Amino acid sequence: MSWTEEKVAKLKELWGKGNTASQIAEIIGGISRNAVIGKAHRLNLSAKIKTRTAISNQKFENSYDEKTTKSKRVRRNKFKSLIIEKDFEPESPKQLEELDENSCKWPIGHPDEKSFYFCGRSSLKDFSYCKLHLLYAYQPKGKKEDVSEKDDVPEFIEKKIQSA
Repeated sequence: MSWTEEKVAKLKELWGKGNTASQIAEIIGGISRNAVIGKAHRLNLSAKIKTRTAISNQKFENSYDEKTTKSKRVRRNKFKSLIIEKDFEPESPKQLEELDENSCKWPIGHPDEKSFYFCGRSSLKDFSYCKLHLLYAYQPKGKKEDVSEKDDVPEFIEKKIQSA
């Protein structure tokens, strides 16, 4: 069986409308479902055909999205409030033995180096890190690179990013 330009055009049209491969094979005639799937794949047509399970799960996904949207907004706002603050306290370099419950335990450098130390700033309640290092450690899902605008980042943070 050979694919003529007319059959390819019909395949693209029916595929775009969301018909199944079996339906497309039946409408075009003289080709199998697998031939339709293979040609669609070679043409790089998007896989937007919805299966029965995808259609039935759509209601569940929509309700799940509504529930999580609110919690995502709250989490994102918490981090934005940390980014807005530019007055971080200065580092207080500490060695492992000097760390206590209230000091930031963010490691600076490599443990094998003599210049290795921990941040030592005051950590936030229920966290092991200071405000600055919480931005590195607890990033919102899917937004790891898009945490803030370049203008909002203090100069000493930019230096840390460049040295990392």
